[in-house]
Amino acid sequence: MDCRIVTIPGDGIGPEIVREACKVLDRVAQVYEHSFHYKEVLMGGCSIDAYGVPLTEEALETARQSDAVLLGAVGGNVGNSRWYDVAPNLRPEAGLLAIRKGLNLFANIRPAYLYKELAKACPLKKEIIGDGFDMVIMRELTGGLYFGERHTEEVDGVLQATDTLTYNENEIRRIAVKAFDIARKRRKSVISVDKANVLDSSRLWRKVVEAVAEDYPDVKLEHMLVDNCAMQLVMNPGQFDVVLTENMFGDILSDEASMITGSIGMLSSASLNESRFGMYEPSHGSAPDIAGKDLANPIATILSAAMMLRYSFDLDKEADAVEKAVQRVLTEGYRTADIMSEGCTRVGTARMGDLIAERI
Repeated sequence: MDCRIVTIPGDGIGPEIVREACKVLDRVAQVYEHSFHYKEVLMGGCSIDAYGVPLTEEALETARQSDAVLLGAVGGNVGNSRWYDVAPNLRPEAGLLAIRKGLNLFANIRPAYLYKELAKACPLKKEIIGDGFDMVIMRELTGGLYFGERHTEEVDGVLQATDTLTYNENEIRRIAVKAFDIARKRRKSVISVDKANVLDSSRLWRKVVEAVAEDYPDVKLEHMLVDNCAMQLVMNPGQFDVVLTENMFGDILSDEASMITGSIGMLSSASLNESRFGMYEPSHGSAPDIAGKDLANPIATILSAAMMLRYSFDLDKEADAVEKAVQRVLTEGYRTADIMSEGCTRVGTARMGDLIAERI
């Protein structure tokens, strides 16, 4: 298979971790006889330095012409960076919002997986963790409360703020289809999270999700209220496979799920549009304080590349190989500084990339 991949190293540790992910992808290409062609573009602070804006139209168009995008991280220290003494639309993170909008990336996938080797870092009790957990949060990314009409006004001498939560059936249907498609690649279970006992938008959400489920008789659908889901994540995380939910609920629940894995340096993510196209990135930030010091953990970016193989290129076998290589390296006791524990061997960014690539 020939695949065109746009890489966006970005700022801080971004170039280092993207380099290691590409190293692993090159090994996959060698072993499984594929061709991955890379084209690098700037986004974030580095784009501001070069062009005065966090994302140029040329960079966005280059991304549109690719088969997938691999992103490192953007931004710097908010309190100590020339990039933030400007209008919000000219700050590094504005590039991230612009590329999501420009590529119509409405479906956000955030896996939360507990490696047994990192179980001690999990804040939950051992009896709750059990045999571990492996879930993905499927979050609608471009609708809902964050994108609804909003205003603040004075009413009878009192300031009043209004935010509007709006979803239409098409927005709900397309994210539901993505969730059920992904569930078919996993354990064939979808838990749809809403607040249907209170919100009209949630009642429509539930109605549309149930209609989509009729096309997936092999996938089990359950509904769960968002407050109960938040509780269940810390009481019995092993019950979840694919969690489907709207924008704000997904924002909150995915952060909760990420924290019970023990290390944000291990968390991959993907944002997809209606085709197989996606942008893949680690869930962590640019960590400018350790940039260029060979200290960054590249595993989240490498696992994001595995998601790219699975969801954009439909290369499940190759994605499995990358994930198993990460597992093997951890089992063998290799750790970057952020996940280091007694009795393990500490390695840097580049060496961790080498170790994972060698095991594919």
